[in-house]
Amino acid sequence: MSPLGVDSATVQPMDEFNQTLVSAVHPSDWINPTPADCYDLVVIGAGTAGLVSAAGAAGLQLGLRVALIEKHLMGGDCLNVGCVPSKCIIRSAKLVGELQRGQSLGIDVANPVQVDFAAAMARMRQVRAGISHHDSAQRFRDLGIDVFFGTGSFCDRQTIAVAGQRLRFKKAVIATGARAAHPNIPGLQEVGYLTNETLFSLTTRPQRLAVIGGGPIGCELAQAFRRLGSEVVMLHRGERLLPKGDPEAAALIASVFQQEGIQLEFDAHLERVEATVAGKRLHYRCNGNLQSVTVDEILVGVGRAPNVEGMNLEAAGITYDPTHGICVNDFLQTTNSRVYGAGDICMDWKFTHAADAAARLILKNMFFSPFGLGRLRLSQLVMPSVTFTDPEIAQVGLTATAAAQQGTAIRTITIPLDQVDRAIIDDEALGFVQIHHSPGSDQILGATVVARHGGEILTQLTAAMVGKVGLNKLSGVIHPYPTQSEGIKKAADAYRRALLTPRTRALLRVLTKLS
Repeated sequence: MSPLGVDSATVQPMDEFNQTLVSAVHPSDWINPTPADCYDLVVIGAGTAGLVSAAGAAGLQLGLRVALIEKHLMGGDCLNVGCVPSKCIIRSAKLVGELQRGQSLGIDVANPVQVDFAAAMARMRQVRAGISHHDSAQRFRDLGIDVFFGTGSFCDRQTIAVAGQRLRFKKAVIATGARAAHPNIPGLQEVGYLTNETLFSLTTRPQRLAVIGGGPIGCELAQAFRRLGSEVVMLHRGERLLPKGDPEAAALIASVFQQEGIQLEFDAHLERVEATVAGKRLHYRCNGNLQSVTVDEILVGVGRAPNVEGMNLEAAGITYDPTHGICVNDFLQTTNSRVYGAGDICMDWKFTHAADAAARLILKNMFFSPFGLGRLRLSQLVMPSVTFTDPEIAQVGLTATAAAQQGTAIRTITIPLDQVDRAIIDDEALGFVQIHHSPGSDQILGATVVARHGGEILTQLTAAMVGKVGLNKLSGVIHPYPTQSEGIKKAADAYRRALLTPRTRALLRVLTKLS
């Protein structure tokens, strides 16, 4: 560590692309500034929530003094080990899937499709480096923000120490995020394994890959690596993939995975891992039977653990839990009213867009809600989510399972994509649009879209929920033909047809005779 507390950072492999990345998000020659006497806002953590909080406050051009602290790489998980790199390799894998289906579209493609894994990973590193300037230390300094590299630790309720200096603040945001959880499986640590934090440093494709965990990260990467040429086995403790999502969507994705050659092991309880001459052998119990599988690499995707360590939160009067993170109220305030939390450190929604939305909510509550008037609540947000498998699973609001658990009555309209012309034309008819609404009302309570571009289609339904636009109005929206979003119009039309009761039809007959 340098005298000013700025650690050097490396991202493997340290090629030209990763050198560009590091020079932007943790430059080795960075000199921490001299702190101001007092900051209006100090932000700990330069992931999405932290960056939006700092840039948003500075961008108000109200003369606010803002400081931003980051101990590793600016951009956080999203830029470095999350959304950006994962979607890059998912894009490469998606093209493989398209080429493999070429014959059904009249295109003769060499079989099998030749994949250059090293080139796909190099493209990922190039893309990541190319957009890293958005999150760079220099950009945020140019915004008038004091950027400090080092570990931020509270001295008291209004002071944070970093790299030997003290920053006094009026308000603060903790946005230190979360990291990959590490399961306690005998032998796993000794044998070695990958998480999303190390996976993107690979330059050689693992011939055999075990994925532990059937959540969104596990599903996305299992399919991507299978299409890029790895033999993949998924070991999942539950009875179905994506246990927090829609059961029909999960069943559809499981069917796709099996068709693509992914070995699915449900109710799989890992007992130990050992190194053998043939590779890394995982011993697990499945349906009461002891089984084993040997692979070259193991990818662990079993959830996230909040980064609460090393901040001396007790000195600031901030309550936290090692499993769930810092405790916040519905306004995202911690037990120290001057300090707020945003993003993975305190929220169940562990998405980049959720962190962004939380940061915007905090800025409103911190600076534009005098005496607490007009504050926004986290629980009021309408939060969409997308699992970027192929097809994608996009969801917003209630699922049928959640509605049943809450005792909320719903009516459900489902439009299979094989009833949508554009999906048929594109040979992408696997999936559905499903909308839940209140009985006796057109109010949308939730929706699930399973489609190749499900995330894009879902946004229309999310906007409708936020704007309190019901199915009646959606039915009147003209959708260009042919598009896959026409599935939404078909669902809205189905709702209107359901209103045609015998009494309504009798009235309409009278009206037609009078017209």
